[in-house]
Amino acid sequence: MTAEADAPDNTPKKGSKMPLIIGLVLALVGGGGGFFAVQTGLLGGSDAHRKGADHAENSAIPQELTVAFVAIDPLIVSLPGRAGRDHLRFAAQLEVPLAFVAEVEAIKPRIVDVLNGYLRAVNLAELEDPTALVRLRGQMLRRVQVVAGEGRIRDILIMEFVLS
Repeated sequence: MTAEADAPDNTPKKGSKMPLIIGLVLALVGGGGGFFAVQTGLLGGSDAHRKGADHAENSAIPQELTVAFVAIDPLIVSLPGRAGRDHLRFAAQLEVPLAFVAEVEAIKPRIVDVLNGYLRAVNLAELEDPTALVRLRGQMLRRVQVVAGEGRIRDILIMEFVLS
């Protein structure tokens, strides 16, 4: 007898790939079933959400035409401190549902007052931060929505934001 014949076989046995294949098939079937259930409304989504989606699909008027943009008079805000930047020029437009355009136009002086007061209170360092515009926009939108009332202003679009 040779040493090779007496030595135990050290090569690992190859396992079956059947559990891997079954798992992959079950994952695909489960994913497809979940997608189908959500798309058909069997799972998730409220009735209001589905009705809103149906209304949007069946509406003859595109959503872009159901809003108007109300321009806010440009603001020039004096900035505190003397870091070489003395003023902020700010201009914006409000996205308003067509039904509320006249009401928002009527309260524009209040809206300008709220924006002016907020922008004067913001620190210069915060205005200079490149990522601050998103945060400032959210703060201004919230304040304008409070002044105008619920559902009257959808968004605020900043047209000009220049430190000089």
